[in-house]
Order: sequence, then structure tokens, then C-alpha cells
Amino acid sequence: MTKVEALNVKIFADGADKAGMLEMYAKPFIKGLTTNPTLMKKAGITDYRAFCKDILTSIADKPLSFEVFSDDFAEMEAQALEIASWGDNVYVKIPVTNTKQETAYALIKKLAAKKVKLNVTAIMTLSQVRDVVAALDPNVPSYVSVFAGRIADTGRDPVPLMAAAVEMLKVAPAAELIWASPRELLNIFQADGIGCHVITVTNDILKKLSLVGYDLDEYSLDTVKMFYNDATSAGFKL
Repeated sequence: MTKVEALNVKIFADGADKAGMLEMYAKPFIKGLTTNPTLMKKAGITDYRAFCKDILTSIADKPLSFEVFSDDFAEMEAQALEIASWGDNVYVKIPVTNTKQETAYALIKKLAAKKVKLNVTAIMTLSQVRDVVAALDPNVPSYVSVFAGRIADTGRDPVPLMAAAVEMLKVAPAAELIWASPRELLNIFQADGIGCHVITVTNDILKKLSLVGYDLDEYSLDTVKMFYNDATSAGFKL
């Protein structure tokens, strides 16, 4: 099995808890970080600007993505330009559509023309990938974020779609494909196997990295011991 250190896919930490983000940032195998409004809400963040600027005082040398949160494209543009001004390592997350299912391609093209580094998010189809790539400036660094985990949640195998997306991005040399919303550690190796550039991983999955290559007989024994110890501590009797 390929060791984590030998993987070509870049691992980005996905979260909004400051302590957790700084913990992951300090790890050399974490090449960037992302967050989103849902994660920030769960973390109890109420001042969006203050939180982002505070994190950037500690993280200035790895890519860090922050998302716009308006549903109006003109306001999205204003938010995107402000967010982009916060640092050279900042990527602005733009959803592929708004809540009315109006596509963001015109806005993406406009921002890319202004050399804004974008992270186009919530993508789930190859037609969306194609149209996003067409809107990007091929020479401006950007991310195309396909939610492979959510695709898998629908019973579809995301691997063929992600492999096709890798091919689509070849016309935009500065753009990188993100395997977003992974559901298990195996997804990191699947992403690496198809040549995906980046995978965003939450802390709960990252904590399983120590298991990579672990002997399965030992893991079986660990599991048996867990069941036994839990039954004993619970005082179960028949």
C-alpha cells in the first residue's frame, strides 16, 4: 500500500474550528485548508470577517479558501473582491449556482479576468465541470471542487466521474481538481489513483491516517478487545 508520504494528491484540511485548523496546518502533509459557512456555523462563529482575518494571521503560507455567502451575484462579486484582498494565499469559494439554480459562470469569468484565485464549489456533474473550466482563466490558480462524497451518497460511484474531470482540467494548467466531501480514508487513495490534484479531508478522517497499512490481523484483535472491554465495563450478564 502507498504510504501517505508517497501520495501525489495534496491533502487539504476542511474545518472551521480554529484550534483544529491550526493543529492541521502544523502538519507537513497538510498542503492547504478550506472552510465553508456550514462548518463555520457549527463552530459557533458569528463574525465572519473577524474569524477569517484572525486565522490568516497564523496561516499565510498555505492556500486557504473562504466562501462568499450572498445569493445575489452582484453582492457575491463584492464579497469575493474583499475576501481576495485579505491575503495572497486566499482562494474565494464561489458556488456553481445560487439557490435559484442560476449558474455562476458569468461571475466566475468576471472574477477570473480580475485574477482572483477561485475555488468553485458544490459541483456534482461533468457538465458543470466543463462550464466552470471554460469560464476560468487557464493561467490563474484556481480549484474546481467536485463533491465526490455527496455523489457517492446517491448510490453513484464517483471515481469514473472524477477521472473524467481530471481529463477536463488539462486545458486549464493552473486549475486543480478537488475531491470534496470524502466519506472515508480510502477516498484519499482513490483520488490519488486517478490523478486528482487535491482532496479536502475533515479532522475526523485525518485522525485515521495512523491506520494506513495497519496489519489486519492486529486490527481484528483490537476490535475483539474493544467489544470485550466494553461489555465488561458495562457489566453485562446473562
